[in-house]
Amino acid sequence: EYVILILTKYYHADSTKVLESSLWRSIDYGTTYTKLNLMPGTTIVVTSFYICPTNKKKVVLVGSSINERDQMLFISTDEGSSFQRQSITFIPETLIFHPKEEDKLLAYCKEGRLYASTDLGRKWTLLQERVTKDKVFWSVSGVDVDPDLVHMEMQDTSGGYLYVTCLIQNCSDKMVTAQFLGKIDHNSLLVQDEYIFVKVTTGNRTKHYVSYRRNEFVQMRFPKYALPKDVQIVSTDENQVFLALQEWYQSDTYNLYQSDPQGVYYSIVLENVRSTKQPEENVIIDILEVRGIKGVFLANQKIDGKVMTLITYNKGRDWEPLTPPTTDMNGKPVSCRAPYCHLHLHLRWADNPYVSGTVHTKDSAPGLIMGAGNLGSKLVEYKEEMYITSDCGKTWRQVFEEEHHILYLDHGGVIVAIKDTSIPLKILKFSIDEGRTWTVHNFTSTSVFVDGLLSEPGDETLVMTVFGHISYRSDWELVKVDFRQSFPNQCTESDYDSWQLTDLQGEKCIMGQEQSFRRRKDMSFCIKGKSYTSALTTKPCQCTEKDFNCDYGFERSHVDGERCFADFWHDPGSPPEDCHPGQTYESSTGYRKVITNSCEGGLDKQQSSKQHNCPLLPPKGLRVGIKGQMLAVAPGDDITFIIHQEQGDTSSTKYQVDLGDGVRAIYLNLTVTDEPIQHRYEKPGVYKVTVKAENMAGHEEATMYIQVTGSPLQEVHLEVVPIAGRNHEVNLTAVVLPTEANMTVFYWWIGDKLQPMLSLQNSILTRFPEAGEVSVSVQAFNGRSMVQDTRTVRVYDEFQVIPLRFSRNLDRFNPNIPEWREDIGQVVNKKLAKITDIPQDSLVTVVNPGLPTTADLYVLPLDNKPAKRSMFVDKRIPAIIQAFNDNNVSFVVRGGLQVLVMLADPNAAGGPGVWALAVIFLISIIATGSFILYKFKRKLPCSHNVYAQMHNEKEQEMTSPVNHSEDTQHIIQGEEFIDDDLDSQTLGNSQFSLKRVIL
Repeated sequence: EYVILILTKYYHADSTKVLESSLWRSIDYGTTYTKLNLMPGTTIVVTSFYICPTNKKKVVLVGSSINERDQMLFISTDEGSSFQRQSITFIPETLIFHPKEEDKLLAYCKEGRLYASTDLGRKWTLLQERVTKDKVFWSVSGVDVDPDLVHMEMQDTSGGYLYVTCLIQNCSDKMVTAQFLGKIDHNSLLVQDEYIFVKVTTGNRTKHYVSYRRNEFVQMRFPKYALPKDVQIVSTDENQVFLALQEWYQSDTYNLYQSDPQGVYYSIVLENVRSTKQPEENVIIDILEVRGIKGVFLANQKIDGKVMTLITYNKGRDWEPLTPPTTDMNGKPVSCRAPYCHLHLHLRWADNPYVSGTVHTKDSAPGLIMGAGNLGSKLVEYKEEMYITSDCGKTWRQVFEEEHHILYLDHGGVIVAIKDTSIPLKILKFSIDEGRTWTVHNFTSTSVFVDGLLSEPGDETLVMTVFGHISYRSDWELVKVDFRQSFPNQCTESDYDSWQLTDLQGEKCIMGQEQSFRRRKDMSFCIKGKSYTSALTTKPCQCTEKDFNCDYGFERSHVDGERCFADFWHDPGSPPEDCHPGQTYESSTGYRKVITNSCEGGLDKQQSSKQHNCPLLPPKGLRVGIKGQMLAVAPGDDITFIIHQEQGDTSSTKYQVDLGDGVRAIYLNLTVTDEPIQHRYEKPGVYKVTVKAENMAGHEEATMYIQVTGSPLQEVHLEVVPIAGRNHEVNLTAVVLPTEANMTVFYWWIGDKLQPMLSLQNSILTRFPEAGEVSVSVQAFNGRSMVQDTRTVRVYDEFQVIPLRFSRNLDRFNPNIPEWREDIGQVVNKKLAKITDIPQDSLVTVVNPGLPTTADLYVLPLDNKPAKRSMFVDKRIPAIIQAFNDNNVSFVVRGGLQVLVMLADPNAAGGPGVWALAVIFLISIIATGSFILYKFKRKLPCSHNVYAQMHNEKEQEMTSPVNHSEDTQHIIQGEEFIDDDLDSQTLGNSQFSLKRVIL
């Protein structure tokens, strides 16, 4: 009826070696124990035992002889009453029972070998070697087709790691199936419910991938500039991934994100949740799912060193601090009032599996939460008073002044508490009215050091066991505590009343429905029993604002908590990547219904979503690389080329491939098929590989250079200002990872030249003699590996530059990476073009590296051929200056924070218009003088048109990653064109030509 199995081990005083072990069995609720003799006359050391989760009559022990020469299993099918000995040839470190089929086992050994058994351990088959510990998973029922499938992470012969699957009947190397194309990071495989997660690190970037219901892996889409340092999966319940992500700027906190049902697109729900790093690089995150009621979570948020406990009732859509109790445990009023004082709880897991953590909840006791914490403005580490709520966090009561271990019996009908202390105890406390009153009970006549609490399997039990020891040199003490005598009768319906779930504001509609639950009356001393169910009624509600969360690419405003705004990098109207002509897509309104929310009718925040036809998009973001990412190879090496296209239709695109050695080919639909481009170069040399993608909407070309000739170089990034003046000096800088790489040779490819410039320095100066677009590539080579980056520079005869700065709050969100700087520049271009009606393609904003965040606005000519214009002032410059002076150029970043874009030199703000008028006035005087001279027929020799035009005098130099040159903080003013017959000699020196006016 109730069997207890206890394994005791006796260790050598000076080591961790087990000298002797014993197995004890009780069948009378722990009243008496019998020592089991596994092998009479032989000393057996049992290291661990396992109970089948689907049939608890079946038990497997792992043991060895005293000299550890003979390894063996002991198998029982009768709850440990008898055991059969089975010799084995390996030392199992972990046994894994099949979740559905009780006789199937996996055994993992320290050496990385994995074995399988289909008869409860009597016979074993070696499946694979070099398997990663704790990265072995049985098939998931209802998701995987074959129940005998095993998921595992294993090391290949080259030292990399793969995600593979196989059947336990045949798992040889030939029968193993690689489920992810390419290598994955060590220790990154996770199979959980309907999802499989892996990650891949290349250079200094890590990409996370997910497979939903065993479909193809897709890259997980976090906000563009989250740049995760670490990702921890919190929950995969109810068709949604709930995870904690540490962003690039965080050290001891994580941000919480929720996904769509496929686990691909993620939106933030809470920032700065406290984290603690444990031994062996384990991370504990202060987030706790409250069991018994779906959608309720507790989290500890850390801001400016202060930790506060928050609760959500709708899966993270809204968070609120806990309401403090009005009185202490003695009934005296407490001086703790919101918003300056709240209840805060420690959300730690217990290291000991036989005691509760600092917060205790249970599925069979909905609404009942008991935890350790304190009242105040923040969580205090050394304060661990005990508080309880029976209405899921709406109201709280203090019950103890010190932390206690908690055990719920009979669906929470009995709450047992034992003080968490290092001194011996002989009393426990229990409550039968949800913690309102407590009774003290002496569970033993001799004080013991309590090591743990055990209860009978099943939520309805009223029997528990306290185990511990009298002294540090004594044997174990096990004490049975039986509450059955206190409850002689089974509860009937008249013994219950009900309570309704509400949030802290009293809102009854939680997750789209009203819910009520049973609660035993305080004066009813009866057993709830096996047939008890807590849920009473549910009633759907009409949908409101509270039932919708922000969609991917949107964030909730900190100012207006009900509004979701689009992040600056996200275009809600753009078609998805898998959108092909003939299909339709739906543009996001910024909102999506909270997953598993049950509301019906009412408000529909997604109702205004519009259906669009997928357009035929030209190829964009075309890249060519090789598998393994090595650009330096040996003659005869097999090379597999990989082509990636970020945007544009692929189904109707033609790809022309030129491998540089005379081999050319044409492919259709190349980026969405598994057809590889494989090649082998026989002779040493440099080969230019070109891929041109073309469809009816446009074309794109990608180029790479292969050197046919190890710590390899990981990445190179080419830093260059995208706008340059013709024949003006331009700085090209290559940033190489890892930064400590030395003896690197740099190859600079400019334009269509096949002969590169070589340098040992990571930067060069160059000039572009012709206007137009010039492709610039740099390759970094250290003798063992080569990496490449390419940029396009637009060269003009003339343009103007306006230095800009931003409000300092932007520096907090600056990760100092090129993609972020490009997106900020695009936002400024769009905003300025909209305000001034200046064509966006004539504005280029380049954000400089480093802090503080600054930028240069390039105002490009409206056409490439300078026109001869009379008395013309470029009106774009005053309009741009005016827009900045009026503080009209701004954008919103995370949390609804407004970022203002300003002139770097405010004193020059009024200059352009005033000086332009002054120049016009001066020109008019000169023109009048010329007319008078003409009237007096004083003919001036060598008369010709003289015009003043502004050339870009700004040096095209790379800005340092840490500061920006003050010499560049000026504005090059507008163009002035004069079309009068003036002799240049009348302006001064006889050989002077008026080509430049510097204002």
